[in-house]
Amino acid sequence: MMALPFYQKHHQHYDRAYRHKELQSTLSQYQKEEKRKSAVYSHGSTAYTRGSAAYRHGSAAAYGHESAAAYSHGSAAYGHESAAYSHGSAAYDHESAAQSRRSAAYSLGSESLSKMSSAYDHESAAHSRRSAAYSLGSESLSKRSAAYSLGSEAYSHGLKDSNIMIEDRSYKLSPKAKRAKQSLFSEEKENKAIDYVVPVFTGRQVYVSGITDTEEERIKESAAYIARRNLFATGEGISATRVATSSSTEEQHEKKSRKVAIRESAERLALKKTLEETEEFHRKLNEDKLLHAPEFVIKPRSHTVWEKQNVKLHCTVTGWPEPRLTWYKNNVPINVHTHPGKYFIESRYGMHSLEINKCDFEDTAQYRASAMNVKGELSAYASLVVKRYKGEFDASYFHAGTVTMPLSFGVTPHGYASKFEIHFVDKFEVTFGREGETMSLGCTVIIHPDIKRFHPEIQWYRNGVLITPSKWVQMHWSGERATLTLAHANKEDEGLYTLRVVMGDYYEQYSGYVFVRDADAEMPGAPASPLDVECLDANKDYVIISWKQPAVDGGSPILGYFIDKCEVGTTHWTQCNETPVKFARFPVTGLIEGRSYIFRVRAVNKAGISIPSRVSEPVAALDPADRARLRSHPSAPWTGQIIVTEEEPAEGVVPGPPSDLHVIEATKNYVVLSWKPPGERGHEGVMYFVEKCTAGTENWQRVNTEIPVKSPRFAVFDLAEGKSYRFRVRCCNSAGIGEPSEATEATVVGDKLDIPKVPGRIIPTRNTDTSVVVTWTESKGAKELVGYYVEASIAGSGHWEPSNNNPVKGTRFICHGLLTGENYIFRVRAVNAAGLSEYSQESEAIEVKAAIAAPSPPYDITVLESVRDSMVLGWKQPKIIGGAEITGYYVNYREVIDGVPGKWNEANIKPVSERAYRIHNLKENMVYQFQVAAANLAGVGTPSPPTRSFKCEEWTIAVPGPPHDLLCTEVRKDSLVLLWKPPVYIGRNPVTGYYVDVKETEATDEHWRSVNEKPIANKFLKVSGLKEGVSYLFRVRATNQAGVGKPSDTTDPVIAETRPGTKEMEVDVDDNGVISLNFECDQMSPDSKFVWSKNYEPIEDESRLAFDAKGGKSKAAFKDLGEDDLGIYSCAVTDTDGVSSSYTVDEEEMKRLLALSHEHKFPTVPLKSELAAELLEKGQVRFWLQAEKLSGNAKVNFVFNDKEIVNGEKYKMKVDHNTGLIEMIMDKIEDNDEGTYTFQLQDGKATNQSSLVLIGDVFKKLQNEADFQRQEWFRKQGPHFVEYLGWEVTADCNVLLKCKVANIKKETHIVWYKDGREIMVDEEHDFKDGVCTLLISEFSKKDAGNYEVILKDDRGKDKSKLKLVEAAFADLMNEVCRKIAVSATELKIQSTAEGIRLFSFVNYYLEDLMVSWLHNDAKIKYTDRVKTGVTGEQIWLQINEPTPQDKGKYIMELFDGKTTHTRKLDLSGQAFDEACIEFQRLKQAAVAERNRARILGGLPDVVTIQEGKALNLTCNVWGDPVPEVTWLKNEKPLTADAHCILKYESGKSASFTMTGVNTIDSGRYGILVKNKYGTETSDFTVSVFIPEGEDEVSQPEPSKGDKKKV
Repeated sequence: MMALPFYQKHHQHYDRAYRHKELQSTLSQYQKEEKRKSAVYSHGSTAYTRGSAAYRHGSAAAYGHESAAAYSHGSAAYGHESAAYSHGSAAYDHESAAQSRRSAAYSLGSESLSKMSSAYDHESAAHSRRSAAYSLGSESLSKRSAAYSLGSEAYSHGLKDSNIMIEDRSYKLSPKAKRAKQSLFSEEKENKAIDYVVPVFTGRQVYVSGITDTEEERIKESAAYIARRNLFATGEGISATRVATSSSTEEQHEKKSRKVAIRESAERLALKKTLEETEEFHRKLNEDKLLHAPEFVIKPRSHTVWEKQNVKLHCTVTGWPEPRLTWYKNNVPINVHTHPGKYFIESRYGMHSLEINKCDFEDTAQYRASAMNVKGELSAYASLVVKRYKGEFDASYFHAGTVTMPLSFGVTPHGYASKFEIHFVDKFEVTFGREGETMSLGCTVIIHPDIKRFHPEIQWYRNGVLITPSKWVQMHWSGERATLTLAHANKEDEGLYTLRVVMGDYYEQYSGYVFVRDADAEMPGAPASPLDVECLDANKDYVIISWKQPAVDGGSPILGYFIDKCEVGTTHWTQCNETPVKFARFPVTGLIEGRSYIFRVRAVNKAGISIPSRVSEPVAALDPADRARLRSHPSAPWTGQIIVTEEEPAEGVVPGPPSDLHVIEATKNYVVLSWKPPGERGHEGVMYFVEKCTAGTENWQRVNTEIPVKSPRFAVFDLAEGKSYRFRVRCCNSAGIGEPSEATEATVVGDKLDIPKVPGRIIPTRNTDTSVVVTWTESKGAKELVGYYVEASIAGSGHWEPSNNNPVKGTRFICHGLLTGENYIFRVRAVNAAGLSEYSQESEAIEVKAAIAAPSPPYDITVLESVRDSMVLGWKQPKIIGGAEITGYYVNYREVIDGVPGKWNEANIKPVSERAYRIHNLKENMVYQFQVAAANLAGVGTPSPPTRSFKCEEWTIAVPGPPHDLLCTEVRKDSLVLLWKPPVYIGRNPVTGYYVDVKETEATDEHWRSVNEKPIANKFLKVSGLKEGVSYLFRVRATNQAGVGKPSDTTDPVIAETRPGTKEMEVDVDDNGVISLNFECDQMSPDSKFVWSKNYEPIEDESRLAFDAKGGKSKAAFKDLGEDDLGIYSCAVTDTDGVSSSYTVDEEEMKRLLALSHEHKFPTVPLKSELAAELLEKGQVRFWLQAEKLSGNAKVNFVFNDKEIVNGEKYKMKVDHNTGLIEMIMDKIEDNDEGTYTFQLQDGKATNQSSLVLIGDVFKKLQNEADFQRQEWFRKQGPHFVEYLGWEVTADCNVLLKCKVANIKKETHIVWYKDGREIMVDEEHDFKDGVCTLLISEFSKKDAGNYEVILKDDRGKDKSKLKLVEAAFADLMNEVCRKIAVSATELKIQSTAEGIRLFSFVNYYLEDLMVSWLHNDAKIKYTDRVKTGVTGEQIWLQINEPTPQDKGKYIMELFDGKTTHTRKLDLSGQAFDEACIEFQRLKQAAVAERNRARILGGLPDVVTIQEGKALNLTCNVWGDPVPEVTWLKNEKPLTADAHCILKYESGKSASFTMTGVNTIDSGRYGILVKNKYGTETSDFTVSVFIPEGEDEVSQPEPSKGDKKKV
């Protein structure tokens, strides 16, 4: 079965900060370690084992350990490291004489040691003397040592005086067995009081330490370990490895799961590939979050599972904008709604998962995850194979949920007795954060041997409790680095974090403390937020909320707390209590059954309310039985609400009284009652009424009068503090209310839990340079103690800061983050639910300084030279120097005969300071082993493990031996400096140079490459070109004439990085010209020193340099910098983590520094600009220069031709000390002012000068310009032109002459002239905006000429001329033509009776504008049929009688004299057809108009005639064909007769004659002419009158008549 790793179940974070830190130990280091551990003593039952040899015959007096047999000693210096030595090796019996000589240096008390040694009666007297050298303890310590007898008998008899301290159960880690460290000292765990290390047996050796509550529990636990040892021990002895013998049940399970383990190995191989792909992606990940396409950080992984199991596919996608992910099964989108309960899809923070429930055979398919955003789409595939199990299997191995299997279950790759070496590098240290921030803890893990198919199980613990992934905590394992991320840190997250790496039955762990400070309060002075909000005793409508009080009250006491609730799925918070409660528990009632709630708490003081606490875990308002049933039978995913239904009652039964009613909690604010439901209640549910009465009375009152409660819990509020009450409960259902229960005993309202008493005896002790261990005695009689808060203050400051924000259990705490060298005082107070105690008394002040301890063992011991009777050893400095400088090293050696080591001998009595030592008086051809121990003020440290065997013989090789003592310094992100010492053995010829090799730490030996192609003579080299964040190894090879020698031992892994706060060496030149190198360090300890070197060799000759160090700064000043001082100067700070820097002084740099020194000795006033001259408005000359800065005492001398000039009428001087501006103004430049001008500056001892030479042409030019400028100034005193006369062509194609004037007043006149003649202007100029204009419309050649405008008033006059002739006129005409051409509209089509006309309108037409037409890009030849012309502002092309050949593209070109402007029209297709149709229509209309019948004239409008007279009217008509003529009277046809004669002659003339008119002939007459093209009428009126006088004949008035066309 394949098991999903934990980070694919809950992964939400990938810590990029560590993705390139691949640190692994080299194979050679592990080979040496394995060889060292394989040595076995064959003499004596207490053999000195290394982790693989076993003790024989079950000796209880000795126990196995991976490292050397140890001494048990109990000094205060060693006590905190819990070192324990076993005293049983016969190999040490021969060392007494040598060791006794060392004891004089470090022994502090032999009396206590002798008492301790008495507990080990099997030890020799010589061994006692050796032990005395390491003893720093007291008499009481000796007694404890005696109590720790190594036999099992002491434990079986229940030893009462044992001071073994087993840790508190609440902090206890998982029960996995843990092997001992290789070091003889066990590491101190954070905040645990560890006095001694006790060896016990559980099938392998285990160290047990910690704290328990009672002596009885300690004895029982110790006896339990002894019983397990006896149970698992075999006849062959007890294994000295860390593998535990499993019980028979575990063995059976492991045998049954071998197939599972094989499948698990295959799955881990696939996982390894996935992680490699993930890492490769993150190397090229675009971290700046710009828009980029989706990319899969983790792709979905294929699975093979059994039927009825669940499986979950995971993937992590990045991209911006955030991609949308869709799941497909065989390329068909998965719809969770069509398969309810089958699929569950989840997406959070870029991680997506598809869970398939109860897989069956049909779920075997290819699944695709498709991610899409605006930048693209990307898919990833995974296959799922569902198998049917045909054999027998134990179903308990398979969980109902996601497929999982503990890694420790099953066999390890090397069988049951396999061994792994687990190392932690790049570890997280003590970490400080703030509420709301994101914190990340990480550790790189190196495991040896590296088995690709066998991966570790990563576990994280907080205060000993296993951490599971949640929305607050994410975990990740990259294959090399384990990280834990606190997404939103809270005070609940504070504590001791432990990383445990489990490989089969082995594990190793590392711990570090995390501190979380309070977030800034929203209101100044408000308290910090409470923490650890929990829901207790949840029921149908009731829950108790508990929390812990904060350490910070904001400066005023906390008045109480408000509790808020929120229903899951909503964002609405409701306050549960109206008044603050002080007690840190509160019952919340009135919950709705079946719904889920979350809670939070806020603290309040007089300044305001704190920010809310972290919300509690969701809790459902359910009966506890229902909740248990739901947990045992999980169904659908939790939605936050449960629907509760009740059974229909079969028959109503009045319930009986409840039972077991009692008060479970009483405070001054409330009383909590609890009872059991009645036995008689029928088949339906019951509810409850609570009643109370004052003690001593029977006046019962119902508390919940309106709504009965459903839970068998109830909180009664509104009780009078100090009074006694009794309570009883009644049950009710639909059948009625039952009898009351028995009343409780009288309960006094008040807090039953007292505030704890003040802790006592606050004792601080030194720990590190930034931490102090604080211990105290517990509060006496404290009940329900939550823990303690510790506060620290710099002595005398009066300002207290909390050291922990989460109450710590126990009576010991390490306060971190203190300032080195400061004196601190401490105080403690206890806390429980009732509140916080008063502060304890302040402790004594203690200086923060690291405690001194003995150094750890040196390592990497190698032979540098071998001759007949001596050998030279080299080694590396211990990684832990113990807080004090190493004073020297001690070397031991021993003979090895036939593989059997002999006794140890001392090579040196006095300590050696160098890390190389020659051991004399050895035997030639004898094999030796060596060990080295370092010493400091605390004593001699643990010796190194014995080296491999070396043969003492004369080296005869020609090439040099290996260099030694390699040191990496000045480590930066892309470079470092490597130092080394020359080989002791130089070969047959002197060493001529060195080669430096480098490789990445994780690379194989084949990847070693040389940094330098040619050998270098120096014993140092700056290695450049490193990759930031990558770990490297270095080695050095020496060469001579014979060749290249053996490489040195490699350095420790070095990561190329520039650490925060790194500072570089700087060069400085002071005001006196002294050149100095300066280096600053802010990481110094009290014992740190600055060490200067030249070319990385100590500076012995101080005659050329003067050194000075103050605080964290050091300066090396050159006394007289010269060629002898050229070189690389470096400075290193001791007792730091490699703080160093260097500066190179080469010949070029020396010249620069000397020049700079000369400038400082003989300073000059720096100038921003040299002396310059410029003209002012009145023709004055301004001389000026500007210095960078001038003091108030600066002086300036002004010199002309070596004579000083002073301020007067001609010269005005000014010096501005603030801006450094110096100027001199000459009123008028004259001929005698030709020469050299100089400004001389003096500011303190700094001087400078600048000169300007004005002679010859330069002077004449400046003088002429000054004269012109002066005249211009006088001109501008009256009305004048600011801008002289110019022209502008308006948008209407008119010409506008304009000029800009200034200094105008009302009396100013302006006159325009052309060719000397005044131009009369109709309107007076108003000089608006200071502009004068003359508009010339329809500009043409006649407007050419010379124009002039004159301004004048009583102050003077000014004139401006403009010539518009020849070229100037041509330019103007071109511009006019251009404006006309630009104004041309697009070509349009117009049909006429003659043909088609193309035309465009312009604003104004001028003959100078050249117009041409093109047809299909060929110029048109004009004929009678095709002609062009201009009518007004219309430019046209007429095409008469158009034909199809006239189709095409027409272009009108307008040439303005410089540029051709075009307008285009496509006369083809529909446009041509429509134009032709319109042309034909108009043509026919013209013919009809021309040939229609019409009356040409001759008829009057009115005829007045005397009765009896004759009337004769004639008119001409025309038409083709000849029209018909009809005469009308009063719109009726008139018939000819004798009285009315009508004539129509030749179709041209029609006449109307009426003889002897009378009055009846008056009326409206008309003539109508008609042919096929149309008709026309002409009307006239005839009026006949009777005269009063003589008869007259009226003559008609000639008129055109009233004509009408039809």
